[in-house]
Amino acid sequence: MLEKFARYPLTFGPTPIENLERLGRHLGGKVELYAKREDCNSGLAFGGNKLRKLEYIIPDAIASNADTLVSIGGVQSNHTRMVAAVAAKIGMKCRLVQESWVPHEDAVYDRVGNIMLSRIMGADVQMVDESFDIGIRESWEQAIADVKAKGGKPYAIPAGASVHKYGGLGYVGFAEEVRAQETALGFAFDYIIVCTVTGSTHAGMVVGFAKDGRARKVIGIDASATPAKTKAQVLAIAQNTAELVELGQAIEADDVVLIEDYAYPVYGVPSEQTKDAIRLCARLEGMITDPVYEGKSMQGMIDLVAKGYFPEGSRVLYAHLGGAPALNGYAYAFRNG
Repeated sequence: MLEKFARYPLTFGPTPIENLERLGRHLGGKVELYAKREDCNSGLAFGGNKLRKLEYIIPDAIASNADTLVSIGGVQSNHTRMVAAVAAKIGMKCRLVQESWVPHEDAVYDRVGNIMLSRIMGADVQMVDESFDIGIRESWEQAIADVKAKGGKPYAIPAGASVHKYGGLGYVGFAEEVRAQETALGFAFDYIIVCTVTGSTHAGMVVGFAKDGRARKVIGIDASATPAKTKAQVLAIAQNTAELVELGQAIEADDVVLIEDYAYPVYGVPSEQTKDAIRLCARLEGMITDPVYEGKSMQGMIDLVAKGYFPEGSRVLYAHLGGAPALNGYAYAFRNG
């Protein structure tokens, strides 16, 4: 579905799928759990899901003759880290707006993890005291205007690369990649678990898996704590992406499955249950998840298995989207492991 779109390769290639055998056994052994390791997809600054999206955005940035990538996220944004890495890789400047989306007060929160890596890679980082919202931000628009005013040629990449016109394409590709791997494995996954915030990862999967009738088998675990706005954004991105790739079928509201039970207390703050899920996955599988995204989707998957959400014998694929560097900003919460 993506043949007509330009792609700038930033990843190693297909990401591995591994059986989370010990975790599955710990949870009763009634379903088979697997992880697709998007966190291992590149040598660029620890990788992650945003690179799949940027592979389809960067050709447009280059064609525009831009010299500066301008993006936005929270203080510990995985996305802004990846924009900084890509800018370094392709020889562009990078302007990042880091808003105070998370009410978290670890003493080193704004000096370690993702934001430290962005600074090391040479990004011009601007701290802005504004609270969380998945919509278009005034501070980002001001940064774009400022780059222009100073003689630069900005290329605008919204939060999470999500509402960019090509933001959903990368995870259409994810679905096509999974289908090829399923052929090699000899079975198809019954459910795909994904963390959902700004929405284009989930949206791309919905479109990609709609091709074989599995759109509603993509189970989004909300981590935004603004689920109505998030679900609407996933749907809008999915519908735009379906049109771009000429899917040939409509994406409807019911195709977006979003479970709202695990985002508490707020975006970016892990509950005790999220921290327990991070520890359990790490101690059984050696797989590291983060407090903002993957820990919450891991918590959701664990709880859904325990509640019998998945029929016995189901094969469940957990999309590990990356984000482990953010753990450094939560060092006090994990000071004893």
